[in-house]
Amino acid sequence: MRRVALVTLVVDDYDEAIRFYTEALGFRLVEDAPRPDGSRWVVVEPGTGGAGSGLLLARAKDEAQRGRIGDQTGGRVGFFLHTDDFAHDHARMLASGVRFLEEPRHEPYGSVAVFEDLYGNRWDLLQPAD
Repeated sequence: MRRVALVTLVVDDYDEAIRFYTEALGFRLVEDAPRPDGSRWVVVEPGTGGAGSGLLLARAKDEAQRGRIGDQTGGRVGFFLHTDDFAHDHARMLASGVRFLEEPRHEPYGSVAVFEDLYGNRWDLLQPAD
């Protein structure tokens, strides 16, 4: 079996990123371990089973990396958060202060709305059609 296990997301601060992804988006903190160089290995994932993909939250180490925070995909939607209850997750995320860039749309492929994470990276909240 092959799968994409982790995708690195460059962040400004570990703890604020953990708070956003766990509290506002409802992700689960999988690992938060110190590394010998003073950084941390921080992994969050949206599911509860551990068999999906996760985000490696990596604090920027230099100016070049800091310049990419919030714009890792050139302004495009770069991340897709699938849900099986769009209305519930959309309402919960709004109540948690997540900034949606549009009203929900109902397309042939499913219900979708674009939102930004705390750094400005664009995401789709998407409930695929049956």
